[in-house]
Amino acid sequence: MVRRTERKVKIVGTGMYVPDKVLTNADLQKMVDTTDDWIVSRTGIRERRIGAKEQATSDLALIAAKRALRAAHLEPHDLDVIIVANHTPDTPFPATACWVQAGLKAGFIPAFDLIGGCTGFLYGMIVAEGLILSGIAHRVLLIGAEMLSRITNWEDRNTCVLFGDGAGAVILEESKDESGILSHFWQADGSLGPLLILPAGGSRLPACHETVARKQHTLHMKGNEVFKHAVKRMGEAAEEVLKRAGIKKEEVDWFLPHQANMRIIEATGERLGIPREKVYVNINRYGNVSVACIPMALDEMQHAGQLKKGNIVLLDAFGAGFTWAAVALRW
Repeated sequence: MVRRTERKVKIVGTGMYVPDKVLTNADLQKMVDTTDDWIVSRTGIRERRIGAKEQATSDLALIAAKRALRAAHLEPHDLDVIIVANHTPDTPFPATACWVQAGLKAGFIPAFDLIGGCTGFLYGMIVAEGLILSGIAHRVLLIGAEMLSRITNWEDRNTCVLFGDGAGAVILEESKDESGILSHFWQADGSLGPLLILPAGGSRLPACHETVARKQHTLHMKGNEVFKHAVKRMGEAAEEVLKRAGIKKEEVDWFLPHQANMRIIEATGERLGIPREKVYVNINRYGNVSVACIPMALDEMQHAGQLKKGNIVLLDAFGAGFTWAAVALRW
């Protein structure tokens, strides 16, 4: 399959924000029956960030957005659409994207949330690409932001060690050179939804004394099943997106997978045959920040000078739904 040569959409600015509070494995040892060795050996996580009591998801998203705009040398009025991928909105409605729009004073542009599991940021990239190439929008602000500490059961040692809070943002517009999105692939399997779910708070189980008592407003996960499906589907998505782009595995400069679990990251990289030194990892410092993982990593890599013009970057994610997606791009 030949490489795509038609119009492309590229990232022109990145930004991220994480709260100041650091929750270490040593801190968790005082809260639940766990140890640093147990957490690190099973997840690769050593610490994560936790938002302040007064912070909401839009507060994190707004800071990341302003930093992305600054990096792109743009102002809020230069935007045409705002998309916020998240699962922990400030309010069920209005959308978190609307709170961000108000905070930016971006004007009367469309703003909406996207729920796609931990794959939501990549789903958002694909949506943004379609909006731009169709001519509906010229420039899109895409944010992945989460306050997962708000939906974590801090008495469940199997899940409370995994998650953190943070936000990452990118600005996308049409490319005027060879850089940009080369191909994408996205799928979902709703029949597996019960394996990773926030059971209550919606129309199926409205909030009541019973749902609160049963901690059904916190995340529930069958970890072994999620692991099995994640490795399989992330591997398939990455292989398919490289095929569609006409890119060989050896040509990938950076593999940036969703930072869910170090074992998933390693297993997926091994399946693809991508050397460890080409796999970007920051889960040890932030934990699983869901939709924020990939944009946060892109911003870190950009600021560290690790992303060079022309680099082939492979993005790959899996999340609740189940959903999965991959995006290949030339930086």
